[in-house]
Amino acid sequence: MVQYLLMVSSQVGTMFIMMAAGFVLAKLGKLTQQSVPQLTNLLLYAVLPCMLVDSLQIERSPALLGTMGRAAVLTAVLYALFCLLTAPLFRRQDPAAGKVLRFGTLYGNVGFMGLPLVQLVLGDQAMIYGVITLVVFNLYNWSQGVVLMGGRGQVSLRQAILNPGIIGTAVGLTLFLGNSILPPMVGNAVHFLGSMNTPLAMVIIGAQMAAADWGAVFRNRSILAAALVKLVLMPLLTALLLLPLHPEPVLYRATVLLAGVPTASITAMFAQKFHQDVSTSAQLVTVTTLLSILTLPCVGALAALLSGTP
Repeated sequence: MVQYLLMVSSQVGTMFIMMAAGFVLAKLGKLTQQSVPQLTNLLLYAVLPCMLVDSLQIERSPALLGTMGRAAVLTAVLYALFCLLTAPLFRRQDPAAGKVLRFGTLYGNVGFMGLPLVQLVLGDQAMIYGVITLVVFNLYNWSQGVVLMGGRGQVSLRQAILNPGIIGTAVGLTLFLGNSILPPMVGNAVHFLGSMNTPLAMVIIGAQMAAADWGAVFRNRSILAAALVKLVLMPLLTALLLLPLHPEPVLYRATVLLAGVPTASITAMFAQKFHQDVSTSAQLVTVTTLLSILTLPCVGALAALLSGTP
């Protein structure tokens, strides 16, 4: 188990070294905060969809379809349960900050940090579960998440369905269910673009962290409490709730790992869009991302131990 803990720590450390590259470049002025949104658009609209399609270029089988269905149901039920459990949290806070903190404990950085982590720690065969989690994340995020941050009147079915993550998954699933493999020229291009997901996402996160007010981050007890919920309680509850159901070990480990990723960067975007506490959202994303270098190896080791993985 110690060996596995060190292995996960090594993979998480690799991700943070890539973040450090973005952090240093931003501090040196070689990567400006004005250019970060453009890099994010490249990641969101080109790299991520290609990575999703490439992850689904695998052979279809009845067993795999059954596992995918179970993964979708488990993830959807977990999100629904956590929506209920987090509803009473941070009610004493200013409403604008409380909504951001509840949102940040619910929604993790599945696309930009979770998928790279699953790929590095569990391998390409586990990516299918990360893709399914991302689909469920998007559906909840653009429905319940929008209601939480902006009210029922802000919900848009078009945004919930027509976003790059859902579109990339839809294309990938269509090819997967049809047992269709892309022609080599197209498939190679999709693969190479998709392989940019991990390094580009880490560089962007590092550049965003360079703009954070580090002093304010660690003075806010509410933010630290929300970080504890997101990084420790969420994966621990996920691990315990799934254990009696005996899911496949890879599915179990991927789901628990994804439950422990830091707060989604979209938290800050939603705070801006729906006129909530933008400063709190940025600080929560920063502190959870930084502290996850300590918590994610423990989460990965716990998932491996409880799944019976040697």
